[in-house]
Amino acid sequence: MDDILLYVAIGFAAQMIDGAIGMAYGITSSTVLLSFGVPPATASACVHAAETFTTGASGFAHWKIGNVDRRLIWRIAVPGMIGGALGAWLLSSLPGEALRPFVSGYLLLLGVFIIWKALHKRRTFVDEPPNNLTPLGFVGGFMDAIGGGGWGPIVTSTLLGQGTKPRYAIGSVNLAEFFVTLTISATFILTIGLSHWTIIAGLVAGGVIAAPFAALAAKHLPDRLLMTMVGGVVVLLSLRTIINAVSG
Repeated sequence: MDDILLYVAIGFAAQMIDGAIGMAYGITSSTVLLSFGVPPATASACVHAAETFTTGASGFAHWKIGNVDRRLIWRIAVPGMIGGALGAWLLSSLPGEALRPFVSGYLLLLGVFIIWKALHKRRTFVDEPPNNLTPLGFVGGFMDAIGGGGWGPIVTSTLLGQGTKPRYAIGSVNLAEFFVTLTISATFILTIGLSHWTIIAGLVAGGVIAAPFAALAAKHLPDRLLMTMVGGVVVLLSLRTIINAVSG
């Protein structure tokens, strides 16, 4: 009983972060599971199985309160599904951990840029979706599957960096993530199977409880605060990954 309550708490905390600022559910959950000794492929499979439910709840909550730009959804979801399936298939034979420092270097720079843009007085947001969404979705889905997380930091951060309004970037990425995680989970089931149902159930329960509260936070927090939070989380997570890779 204590174990499942721990996983509920992890799922709740991870979804509050992810639903409010559009990232870090997978990275948060995967980091904790790996610290418990769960193998990388198994940890990623468990997290994505749980995310199928939590992203569905979170995406629906964002859609209901108007945080979703429908022009963005499929332009990032479809390539994300393709990249996610490929990443999940490769993870069964490749050391996914080796790829994280390279992605983290990119995210570190992007996080600093987002913080600078949030604090800059002449901030402007664009009404039209940015270009080059197909490669963005593909890379986000691929790295999410390989590293157990990364869809939000890569896709949300890039959209914000290109001027997408924070609430629409966060809400749209959350809804698209449902389709990406569903595809990744299906790929893991076909390749390595699925186990550790206590972990999955706890993460799902905590994430579903947190989803509506996180969506409200994304809607009502000021744009500048949201962007600063996003940039800060990206920088901290990226630095942590790089330091762990160097020290390991």
